[in-house]
Amino acid sequence: MSITRRSVRRSAAVLGLASGSAALVLGLAGSALACDIKDFSAEAKCDGDQGVIVVTDTDASAEDATVTIFLKGAGGVETRVGEQPVTGSKAGTSITFTEDWKPNATYRVHVKAGQAVDEDVRPDLVTPATACATGSPTPTATTPSSSASPVPSASTPAPAEPVTPVPSASASSPAPAGGADNAPSPAAGDSGLAETGADSHTGLIAGLAAALVVVGGGAVWFGMRRRGADRDG
Repeated sequence: MSITRRSVRRSAAVLGLASGSAALVLGLAGSALACDIKDFSAEAKCDGDQGVIVVTDTDASAEDATVTIFLKGAGGVETRVGEQPVTGSKAGTSITFTEDWKPNATYRVHVKAGQAVDEDVRPDLVTPATACATGSPTPTATTPSSSASPVPSASTPAPAEPVTPVPSASASSPAPAGGADNAPSPAAGDSGLAETGADSHTGLIAGLAAALVVVGGGAVWFGMRRRGADRDG
């Protein structure tokens, strides 16, 4: 069987068509596996009472990427929260940023993956309206609460109140007036005066005085009588 020019041209056309189809399929497959910003998603979650931001990369091409998160403030001012590398997978690879986010806060998530991706995840991440920490932690049984007043245990006696010393009756009570024990001792020569109300020699002296008066009166009377007798003689 001879090969004609016509059959050669036909074979070349068939091979060209096959090559073009293969290139198109490979191109489409490469585009499907290429890293894209749509492969990234971000979510604000709670890890107990701690806020976190989780970024997931579902890039089937497993291209290395870098994720940077910024907190958007008032007036367009941004604060960098952190930056982490990630290698995507078809099932999804997640990375976690520890961030004590506030309710209704806005974060910008930027992704850089080689020459294919250098842009932000859209839309921006907005945190939930409720914060993670809903109340203060409950104190443990071994740690007393700072606001609770200490309660004395039943076995511990209450501190005794100070006792005011009471003066004894002998020290504070005045001695009875005229008492024999507290009265001053009379002098040796005044014992008769204390018993009778006067000196013990008062009666003797009065008797001697009366006797002297009588003697004196008798002497005067005797002298006057003698003088009268002399005048009569």
